[in-house]
Amino acid sequence: MSLYTKYMEEIQTRKTELGLNPQPIDSAELVSEIINQIKDTNNEHRQDSLHFFIYNTLPGTTSAAGVKAQFLKEIILGEEQVAEITPEFAFELLSHMKGGPSIEMLIDLAFADDAAIAAQAAEVLKTQVFLYDADMARIKAAYEAGNAIAKELLESFAKAEFFTKLPDIEEKIDVVTYIAGEGDISTDLLSPGNQAHSRADRELHGKCMITEEAQQEIVELQKKHPNAKVMLIAEKGTMGVGSSRMSGVNNVALWAGKQASPYVPFINIAPVVAGTNGIAPIFLTTVDVTGGIGLDLKNWVKKVDADGNTVTDENGDAVLEEAYSVATGTVLTINTKEKKLYNGDKELVDISSAFTPQKVEFMRAGGSYAVVFGKKLQTFAAETLGIDTPLVYAPSKEISHAGQGLTAVEKIFNRNAVGVLSDTPLHAGSNVRVKVNIVGSQDTTGPMTAQELEAMAASTISPLVDGAYQSGCHTASVWDSKAQANIPKLMAFMNKFGLITARDPKGVYHAMTDVIHKVLNDITIDDRAIIIGGDSHTRMSKGVAFGADSGTVAVALATGESAMPIPDSVKVTFKGSMAKHMDFRDVVHATQAQMLKQFGGENVFQGRIIEVHIGTLMADQAFTFTDWTAEMKAKASICISNDETLIKSIELAKSRIQIMINKGMDNEAQTLQGLIDLADKRIAGIQSGEEPALSPDDNAKYHAEVVVDLDQIVEPMIADPDVNNDDVSKRYTHDVIRPVSFYNDKPVDLGFVGSCMVHKGDMKIIAHMLRNLEQKNGSISFKAPLVVAPPTYNIVDELKAEGDWDILAKYAGFEFDDEKPKTAARTKYENILYLERPGCNLCMGNQEKAEPGDTVIATSTRLFQGRVVADTAEKKGESLLGSTPLVVLSTVLGRFPTIEEYKSAVEGIDLTSFTPVEEAMTTKFNAGQAVPVKVVS
Repeated sequence: MSLYTKYMEEIQTRKTELGLNPQPIDSAELVSEIINQIKDTNNEHRQDSLHFFIYNTLPGTTSAAGVKAQFLKEIILGEEQVAEITPEFAFELLSHMKGGPSIEMLIDLAFADDAAIAAQAAEVLKTQVFLYDADMARIKAAYEAGNAIAKELLESFAKAEFFTKLPDIEEKIDVVTYIAGEGDISTDLLSPGNQAHSRADRELHGKCMITEEAQQEIVELQKKHPNAKVMLIAEKGTMGVGSSRMSGVNNVALWAGKQASPYVPFINIAPVVAGTNGIAPIFLTTVDVTGGIGLDLKNWVKKVDADGNTVTDENGDAVLEEAYSVATGTVLTINTKEKKLYNGDKELVDISSAFTPQKVEFMRAGGSYAVVFGKKLQTFAAETLGIDTPLVYAPSKEISHAGQGLTAVEKIFNRNAVGVLSDTPLHAGSNVRVKVNIVGSQDTTGPMTAQELEAMAASTISPLVDGAYQSGCHTASVWDSKAQANIPKLMAFMNKFGLITARDPKGVYHAMTDVIHKVLNDITIDDRAIIIGGDSHTRMSKGVAFGADSGTVAVALATGESAMPIPDSVKVTFKGSMAKHMDFRDVVHATQAQMLKQFGGENVFQGRIIEVHIGTLMADQAFTFTDWTAEMKAKASICISNDETLIKSIELAKSRIQIMINKGMDNEAQTLQGLIDLADKRIAGIQSGEEPALSPDDNAKYHAEVVVDLDQIVEPMIADPDVNNDDVSKRYTHDVIRPVSFYNDKPVDLGFVGSCMVHKGDMKIIAHMLRNLEQKNGSISFKAPLVVAPPTYNIVDELKAEGDWDILAKYAGFEFDDEKPKTAARTKYENILYLERPGCNLCMGNQEKAEPGDTVIATSTRLFQGRVVADTAEKKGESLLGSTPLVVLSTVLGRFPTIEEYKSAVEGIDLTSFTPVEEAMTTKFNAGQAVPVKVVS
């Protein structure tokens, strides 16, 4: 059977079973068959083949793109004749292929002997931005050899004509509103975690956005208002909280955006999204990737009385009143020049934050990638010509306040800034390019990252990146047919690209499913690093880490850079003493509760850096705090540690990196060994006193300061989805924090300890509790299932060596077996202990889930509706979040414990100890002090 015949059968199956169009082609072999059928003018499949070649072949660095570009070059040179594809049309098709083989062909043609063809190729090249080192090297060499076309290209690139000749964005954009939900809208609504396997198939994945009914309603709005764009809204909430989800933005763009190129199917850009409280930070970055618009509507405001005091309800929550309506079907106008939102002639709200100079450039260029690559190309061209880079793009916003010290994040950004013109330190509000030190890609977004890398024609990791890792944790629970089809292919691509991969394509080392955040936390060996990871919980306790969409991860891998503003910071310090029966997870939840109380219900963490002065808590334990900051809606977080603790944390990281090396995970570039060398250098700097642990200046300026009183934390604290709240906008938020006594006698159907919020200490707590219960009762039985998923294999190995795994295995009714991994997700649970494979497990919700309607108590991070547990017609599923000892005890009892039962169960157990530091963890500000060295390009 020919590949084409097989493809036609797949098309029919796809149409019949799924109601979908043909899948885009990425196979060189299939495109070669299609080309042969095009050449045969009598072939019965010729017309369909022409269509597939022109409109359904993926661009970039796919193998299909290479064959397509070569054939187009042959048509331009007259070596092949196709009546339907003239040389002019062939050039147009090349111009839409976004780099890689197409650029190679265009450079070949530009430097060819035929002057007319060379001139045409040069005109197309002047519109392109996705050029890489090899492409630029060819142009530079030709220029130095006296080639006139090369000089012409460089002069055009230096002027950034690929950008300046683009049309301006429209002054007025009509939108028709569509309320996608009330309250915070998680990206799970736009791209459900349980459909992660289909993300790389954009048309198929688009079917899972919200509901089929919602999709049809959007279509009907488009029909009714053909001149308006549908704007998806989070009414009374924030749009895009939780995960980063490029797939979520892709889905919105698929239904409500516009096609990026007529020759590339199902890649849409420029969606418009909005929220009463704006857009979640990492989701907004993803919107920028597509050149979209994200609006902060402020259409519900706090009600005030005659004295100007906020009116509250019986629960103490602020009463909101509608400033203006955005009910579904309302036609509004975005004025991009005035930066205002209108209803007819009535001004509704200022939206200038959505139209900064940088964001307008993203919109004009069709997305942030084109701007990032354009700036690099312009800089290269100017340097090659020996001229100053003309000011074309909006200059980096550089804000500096004389006499004002720097926060920790400001110090990190100053240290890693690229292309900065200012000689003075930069403060919050500045918008700069920064070097990225560590990059992480996870396995349910990884296929999309691979697609993005192919689309932007990247073939190898940037040498600027110190280390990068491709995980396998999100698909760890079940080695099903979807995982078997997707994961090996992903690992092979990323391994070849230059990442350290959890699975070895050559099969030399054991396939690992370690949680990505734990691995990134281990391979981050500098507290001044910038980390980009393809998951919202990329929140390291060393350096500053930003969760990102698959596209931003791809840009970081390809360029070693990212562009972002320096966020404001909120300083968090602690006072009082931590009760011995409290776990650090309780401190984390109490931080959120106390912050909201201190600021009258306002979440001052949202969109900002949380600078937590953790002092003596090791990075492994401190990660519990930084990880949860994603649910606090923070942009990121930074831990301030003392020198001694930081050294211990880096030494632990070194030991775990060495284990990875010993397993055979290092690559030809010796990336892991390089990290150990950098770790040694960082430790030496701390010990010598020349480069002490990162700390803010004593006169740094903060948006707010939160003091957490440990004395107030007297019982375990629960994050509650509040599924039955009468106000739907207040369900499934992370702002409802309650003490365990609130839940006296509430039944528990399942407990889960695992994912990124736990560390080795949590596993040892389980073992200690089991020993206590065994000693007290003679045996142990569970009245509710307990699922335990260790974060990493290293931890499992350490527990085995220390004897703690034995007690876990003794009472486990199920223990994972890598030789025979599960091939189907569990749908029913017994009242036993399940020792699951390291990985995300229930927290991800894409494979394993609790039984519908269950009440789950978990250590994980997600309260999203349907994520961990689905609803039934009779009962809403709820996933409440708490500490490891609370989860274990609740499953033994089959209900939430009383505080007395809890205290008894943890007696004698060394829970995560934490003592606030007494001295201020700051650096004395000196107006004349040296500014951290900036990387200027």
